[in-house]
Amino acid sequence: KLRMPSCLLKLTRVVLSHKPCALFILIFVFVSFAYHKLYWGIGEDPKSSVPTYGLSAEISCAHYVPSPLDIAGGPSPSTGNVFFVETSEQTSPSYLFSCSVESATRTHPASRVVVLMKGLAKGNASLPKHWAFSLLTCFPNVEIRPLDLTELFSGTPLAQWFLQPQRQQEPHFLHVLSDACRIVLMWKFGGIYLDTDFIVLKNLQNLTNALGIQDNDELNGAFLSFEAKHKFMELCMQDFVQNYNGWVWGHQGPELLTRVFKKWCSLGTIKSMSCKGVSALAREVVYPIPWQNWKKLFEAVSALELQKLLKNTYAVHIWNKLSHGTKLEIPSQALLAQLYSQFCPATYAKMKQD
Repeated sequence: KLRMPSCLLKLTRVVLSHKPCALFILIFVFVSFAYHKLYWGIGEDPKSSVPTYGLSAEISCAHYVPSPLDIAGGPSPSTGNVFFVETSEQTSPSYLFSCSVESATRTHPASRVVVLMKGLAKGNASLPKHWAFSLLTCFPNVEIRPLDLTELFSGTPLAQWFLQPQRQQEPHFLHVLSDACRIVLMWKFGGIYLDTDFIVLKNLQNLTNALGIQDNDELNGAFLSFEAKHKFMELCMQDFVQNYNGWVWGHQGPELLTRVFKKWCSLGTIKSMSCKGVSALAREVVYPIPWQNWKKLFEAVSALELQKLLKNTYAVHIWNKLSHGTKLEIPSQALLAQLYSQFCPATYAKMKQD
């Protein structure tokens, strides 16, 4: 309900006693006031307003984010958290980062999607001014928080490892730190962990105590789904410290998970299977495009091809380490462009606008 301020009421009395042209001025002022109130929601209940930190003034959440009824996937079977982690000081998320979080949020409407970023100031309530934060905070189930590494590793075998200053000099330290964070998050809290270069197509909650095969004889930790305090994750933490080598790429990541799974199942070679309650998922579930074929993401595919390719797929890993320098035409029939448009439409709209 619009209420005219008292100053406008006084102005009305003055104008009505003067010339007709002044009446036009009054109408113009009133219409401007009404438009301003309706469009910007002045006088709204502050609890119901959504922060729009860095979006330009003419864009609001309503332009970007559909009503909950339009969010795909239906209610989650369970409501474990979905975690994303940024271990660098970076606070300017890329389109792919935004798409990863948006696609996970849309497919997990009943879960908290927690984005932990080392670069965020602790205890500071406001996020940096950046369109991606503005867009993602439009979703009610997204939480963007500082990553406190000392607190995260406390009470685990990795606490001592993290406190050794020479670690920072290792060539792959940021990646190793990310490998450490994901296994500790899974052990402490359980839920789902995803790298920030995934596009999520379906709800992942029914893939419990699971990780994916990336190729013939190796697992990858870019997707993990585990119950809290699971023995498998405990063994991963122990192996991380006992067999530590920060100088070999992947030794603390895919190689660690592969080592532990082979021991867990007494296997010589990794295959799609479940043993002692832990599943190694077939490649097409979360790594449908092998890292060797990453260029396929930038090739045109028909709608039918896309449907066939993703039939048994829950999420697509984009292999950002390899693909980040490649130009993506927007809009186009490229596989990656089609994934953006279908599974993170708000990010895609921003990409088209830019």
